[in-house]
Amino acid sequence: MEIVHLGFIVSLLAGLATGAGALPMLLKKNFSDDTLDVLLGFVAGAMLFVVIDEMVPESHEKGFGRKATFGLIGGFALMMLLDSLFT
Repeated sequence: MEIVHLGFIVSLLAGLATGAGALPMLLKKNFSDDTLDVLLGFVAGAMLFVVIDEMVPESHEKGFGRKATFGLIGGFALMMLLDSLFT
């Protein structure tokens, strides 16, 4: 199997998982604030895990460690700034 096909399959599976995760939100419209907090925290933790455990080490292995680290810090700082400005 070519790398392009593998990438397509993995992306397709990720999209299906996202859709499956959104299904409970579509079926049940009224969630308590506590439930939403837990669900959003879980999703945020999963995204942070992917970035920290997969993407940053791989970029360090390929010689882009400094750029990846500063990009992560810069992106985090930007999102904190936007959050404080618009909430």
